[in-house]
Amino acid sequence: MIENLQPQKVFYYFEKICSIPHGSGNTGKISDYLVDFANRHDLRSRQDESGNVIIWKDGTGQCAQSEPVILQGHMDMVCEKEPSCTLNMEQDGLQLKLEDGIISAEGTTLGGDDGIAVAYCLALLADPDIEHPPLECVFTVDEEIGMLGAAALDCGDLQGKKMLNMDSEEEGIFLVSCAGGATATITLPVMQRIHKKDKQYGIHIRGLQGGHSGTEIDKGLANASVVLGRVLAALQEKAQIQLICIQGGKKDNAIPREAEAFFTSSEREETLRQTAEEIQGMIQSEYRETEPQMEFVWSQEEGNCRVMSEEDTKKVITLLRILPAGVQKMSREIEGLVQTSLNLGVLESKEDGVSFCFSVRSSVESEKQELLNRLELTAQTVGAFVVVEGAYSAWEYREDSPVREAMLRSYREQYGREPVVQAIHAGVECGLFAGKIDGLDCVSFGPDMQDIHTTRERMDVASVQRTWKLLLRVLQKL
Repeated sequence: MIENLQPQKVFYYFEKICSIPHGSGNTGKISDYLVDFANRHDLRSRQDESGNVIIWKDGTGQCAQSEPVILQGHMDMVCEKEPSCTLNMEQDGLQLKLEDGIISAEGTTLGGDDGIAVAYCLALLADPDIEHPPLECVFTVDEEIGMLGAAALDCGDLQGKKMLNMDSEEEGIFLVSCAGGATATITLPVMQRIHKKDKQYGIHIRGLQGGHSGTEIDKGLANASVVLGRVLAALQEKAQIQLICIQGGKKDNAIPREAEAFFTSSEREETLRQTAEEIQGMIQSEYRETEPQMEFVWSQEEGNCRVMSEEDTKKVITLLRILPAGVQKMSREIEGLVQTSLNLGVLESKEDGVSFCFSVRSSVESEKQELLNRLELTAQTVGAFVVVEGAYSAWEYREDSPVREAMLRSYREQYGREPVVQAIHAGVECGLFAGKIDGLDCVSFGPDMQDIHTTRERMDVASVQRTWKLLLRVLQKL
């Protein structure tokens, strides 16, 4: 289908990759193919238990004695298909189409993210005539479902301190830093449950926009659980209330769009509603620009219920009010970059306690750890405890980066203009490698791709060609 495109080896290997099912969690065949490729080309390789593959190639020409360079991409893809598509993506290869210089797939995702990185590497490894430094090509599994392969990879046999990651989707944009992160879950034990016959009330917060807790944490969006805490605190100042249950959000890395709490009180309903409406009006005014659809719904019912004690209710509300939330610090090196933040993504009451699940991010490792320490100290003030899971390192911005400078020089020479240097307040595999390889100098780049992870995904042929030339140019400068 695309075998006549140039550079021929790049598109040949991309089409080959697309012929092998390689969705996240289903990378066994593509992993074995990479090992077989290495064997057929007399290249040293290693495949680990997770399916990650490393292939080594000696340097060539005038670059033969240069320091080794790590080339990195992930071999898994997001598998989505249209309802009418009959393709079995776990067993069948993709059906590619080429139209007006754009490659896409019939009825499915394309997997240009990150199949094109694998194709670039294989084209380099297979060609004896390209001049390049010693190469360490690292192909990871399951990036799309939590960077599991990169997390499991032993980097002990990698010698390179310079890395080119090819998992970006905009030509001319170089990624040079990303946030590290962790999931921190605070659990407040609630041991005592009391049966009550007071009237039961519910507060429901709806209509918020929500968003990604990394890339959209600085957009001024409201967190439904945090808003709920403000309403409950206002009620608590005017009346004795006891929580029945409380809930907000579904995922730690998503800003909650909805939250709700049910409680009992012997106070007159009129007083409760008036108090709630006053604070609700203030909150809606504060967010009138970013949350125009914010809605507060009041509900009431009667009957027996089990409630938390007044003391535990106060502890829950206190935590909601004093725990840090949102942007904590902006970067001084990169304009507009959030440096440190946290998001209360999931709030949930259970039989034995209430949990507060946070996504914590920072592009400065020490600040991430300090924020985790603050959460633990805050939790301890009310007798709660913290469990930290899924921690991964920040990829910190380097003032002195020979790789970045080589990329900038190469881009200027080829394109005659300046590229865009960016950082992202989210996790990418570069952060995990930076945590495993001391002194790693890294840049992430790639060709133009649109609508990745959807059936509209497409990749620009001309951009793939230009990015290939850029890759070859920069390798000779490293």
